[in-house]
Amino acid sequence: MYQTDSGADPSGAAVPPPAEEAAPADLRERPAAPPSGLSPSRAGDFMTCPLLYRFRVIDRLPEPPSPAATRGTVVHAVLERLFDSPAAERTPQRARELLRPQWERLLGERPELAGLFPDDADGALLAGWLADAERLLEGYFRLEDPTRLEPAERELYVETALESGLLLRGYIDRVDVAPTGEIRLVDYKTGKAPSRDFEGKAMFQMKFYALMLWRLRGVVPRRLQLVYLGSGDVVAYDPDPGDLQAVERKLLALWEAIQRAVATGEWRPRPSRLCDWCDHRALCPSFGGTPPPYPLAVLPAPRTTEESW
Repeated sequence: MYQTDSGADPSGAAVPPPAEEAAPADLRERPAAPPSGLSPSRAGDFMTCPLLYRFRVIDRLPEPPSPAATRGTVVHAVLERLFDSPAAERTPQRARELLRPQWERLLGERPELAGLFPDDADGALLAGWLADAERLLEGYFRLEDPTRLEPAERELYVETALESGLLLRGYIDRVDVAPTGEIRLVDYKTGKAPSRDFEGKAMFQMKFYALMLWRLRGVVPRRLQLVYLGSGDVVAYDPDPGDLQAVERKLLALWEAIQRAVATGEWRPRPSRLCDWCDHRALCPSFGGTPPPYPLAVLPAPRTTEESW
């Protein structure tokens, strides 16, 4: 359909990977403000833990870069730029050649990333980190043949407003369009495929993207595809309008809950296994911490009948 020979069955391996997308680095330089819309990552934050959402979106607390998340960013950049080359040159060797320049480009944009390898005088830690990234890229070529693909879009920024006024935004790794006009959305993951119990949560991000494109272009994508480079799995799902309408209802409910929390200042923690990777654990009441003072105005609670007399 899309001129590719990709395909694999999910392994079902259970892994709790750290988040691949950290809060934007420039948040620490911007004043606190109510959220203006939803992205897949921030919607995921609120569903995982409302307090985490507050720390990232309202307080805009800085988060130190992690080797895993940064490696994912570099691998994504290599896969995006791989398609700049003519089809015949999209080889593992070309991907390896792109790896270090993409790391150096990112380092130039974000000098704080130099702190990922503080005690690396001989460069061994960086070399090992790049070797891990190279293995992920080699795994990509076992899942897809990029010489047979001509993506319509790469790193596509999409922004659209629902009828309710809720603004949705996000970046789609790749959009493939078949000669018949059918659309496939593809997202690269540098971790391992989740177990079937958590597969729906991972696919929620893709349905979010599909909803945005549907509302923006009036076409339901034919296929949603997650490419897990860490485990060599490809997970695919074919949505229909009913699926996307359900996602829209869920997002509207999420947004209402977020607006209530913004107004009241009540952001409750939701402890889980993912707390082990949270950069803000020391500030969480579930672990004996105290959040910083709430930076937004809190609306007064409604007066009761007795108070009105």
